[in-house]
Amino acid sequence: MANSDLLTLMAVHAHPDDESSSTGGVLARYSDEGIRTVVVTCTNGEYGDGPGHLKPNEPGHDPARVAETRLSELKLACAHLGVDHVETLGFHDSGMADWDFKDRPDAFCNVPLEISVGRLVGLFEHYRPDAVVTYYDMGGQNHPDHRQAHRITVEAVDRTAIPAKGYFIARRRRDWQKLREQMAAAGMELQPPPRWWTDPERVRQMDEMEERITTMVDTAPWSSRKRAALASHGSQLDDSMWLRMSPESFADAFGVETFIRFMDRTGSPVPEDDLFTGLR
Repeated sequence: MANSDLLTLMAVHAHPDDESSSTGGVLARYSDEGIRTVVVTCTNGEYGDGPGHLKPNEPGHDPARVAETRLSELKLACAHLGVDHVETLGFHDSGMADWDFKDRPDAFCNVPLEISVGRLVGLFEHYRPDAVVTYYDMGGQNHPDHRQAHRITVEAVDRTAIPAKGYFIARRRRDWQKLREQMAAAGMELQPPPRWWTDPERVRQMDEMEERITTMVDTAPWSSRKRAALASHGSQLDDSMWLRMSPESFADAFGVETFIRFMDRTGSPVPEDDLFTGLR
């Protein structure tokens, strides 16, 4: 069983590579600070890109092989971040919100909560996490698997009362804008902004999320490890804007990771700059 005297951070994510893009900085930082880190990945990422960035339903896209590749990349990325334990719930990728794959009965977003929450509760009971991190309900992207990871994590927190603190990932729109400005200044070709950037309702949701941010963690000294972890997911991210940035620009853009504290049993005040304020 897990050592109950060891402070533990658990990050619950939807797909392989989310752990690096969303929480790579805090995972690397807290690992270096002697805190045990646990990554839980809910799906195998079957509907990610295949070889040559083939999309699902294109000839040559094999979901089983994609999952095998992505789970292997997950282990490598977590090694860069110093993650102590990687757990996979093994559910099937649901695909994007506007894809038909999400209607499959075995898609993660359709698995009964008694099953999915039960698996996560088992990991809570084993690792006894002090702080748990997952997604904000919408977060701008409306991805079925991200929303389901949010649901099962909040439910597991409520059922077990094990974590002392719970956090939602809350990337600010201003950070995405800063990233695009840096890319433009470096002469990089910019892709069109995603729909969640320009849709008025999504923009409203993003602004509402930003107003709720309670916690800003300095992760700049660990940006090179976050970047290395992202590079480990080459099947998905080999041509991503993140990896085309210079290391200096990357560190500037991703030097802070921001969160909404949705649950606290320590009584520590906000704003805060540490997920473990009140616990050490």
